[in-house]
Amino acid sequence: MNSVRSLEIPKQLVLEAYKRVKAGGEAAGIDGQTMAMFEENLKDNLYKLWNRMSSGSYFPPAVRYVDIAKSDGKTRRLGIPTISDRIAQMVVKMYSEPMIEPHFHPDSYGYRPKKSAHEAIGMARQRCWRYNWCVDLDIKGFYDNLDHELVMKAVKKHISSKWNLMYIERWLKAPGQLPDGTQMVREKGAIQGGVVSPLLANLFLHYAFDKWMQRNYPLNPFERYADDCIVHCKTESEANSLKEAIEQRLKECKLELHPKKTRIVYCKDDDRKENHEHEKFDFLGYTFQARRSKNRYGKFFVNFSPAVSNKATKAMRQEMRSWRIPNRSDKNIEDLGRMFYSIINGWINYYGRYYKSALYPVFQHLNRLLVWWAMKKYKKLRGHQRNATHWLGKIAEREKYRFPHWKHLDITPATGQ
Repeated sequence: MNSVRSLEIPKQLVLEAYKRVKAGGEAAGIDGQTMAMFEENLKDNLYKLWNRMSSGSYFPPAVRYVDIAKSDGKTRRLGIPTISDRIAQMVVKMYSEPMIEPHFHPDSYGYRPKKSAHEAIGMARQRCWRYNWCVDLDIKGFYDNLDHELVMKAVKKHISSKWNLMYIERWLKAPGQLPDGTQMVREKGAIQGGVVSPLLANLFLHYAFDKWMQRNYPLNPFERYADDCIVHCKTESEANSLKEAIEQRLKECKLELHPKKTRIVYCKDDDRKENHEHEKFDFLGYTFQARRSKNRYGKFFVNFSPAVSNKATKAMRQEMRSWRIPNRSDKNIEDLGRMFYSIINGWINYYGRYYKSALYPVFQHLNRLLVWWAMKKYKKLRGHQRNATHWLGKIAEREKYRFPHWKHLDITPATGQ
């Protein structure tokens, strides 16, 4: 214990970790404590956490498991640590990240400072124009199957402080608690939803994949965002042999590729005349496929480019329906704009970066919901969809700032029906 205490965790680091966790959300862990409840006795809570961490007596509580529905009908299990445990994890992340981050590969984009999903998408687009083929990799149950011994081996290459190593190991072994209260002991895997987990996952794949690729296949560039990865190849035979080699490499690291979701994809465009079973792939919410585009001279051509995926547009429509806009006749147009502005703006900022026109049908659907709201709210518009559309279109002309899709995409009810 004393050797741990002698390394001293600065109080200021705990305070800064709390500020970062506060900005990230309110969800409570197994103790039911929200951020607001934690802040009722903030000074004492932070002091207790610092004291326990710096003395080596901090043991992470179980993580609350929540099953999130996936598009294929299955579920993904997320873990929600307690507020204090999220702060403790942030302390370790903030201490460790500066030592690990400089070693990462430039084409590792996920959960890294000054890196983004848009960068990964943009680089994948450029390389799909230069390389005819790619391997769309899907690692089966990545977070659930991380080998603890190999994770710690990777961590020890960069971290020597005993308290860091000790707490990382404790978090890897911390149990998960199911909704019925049953606690599950974990012998492998990292909590998907833990603050420190993305850093550990990146470090694991840095050695399991990035450096291995750099060493053995330096002519095959890739984009990796956490465990989501695209590798580029010149020929189909090269793609097939590389897929087999990656499969073997991951097996050595106690991981496996998903046999159905990992695919060889042909990046088809005007100049690529072959046909293949797979001619598109999804990456970070975008679908890459052959698309009709216009060059600077106004001439149309077909290139292989990203646009918002069908899965993403379906999720956006479902979210819009959950708002029950037509039933909110107690609200006015200003209220509706305020209620949903930030969500809509976030969608446009993320999915509108490439091939923005693919978003039009989604926001035409939102306009229809607003028209139905107007028909329910105002007696003079009931049963008159054309009149309601015209009425709302006039508002959109005058007040485009009310909704981001009116302002940034120019999709107003008058033009979007």
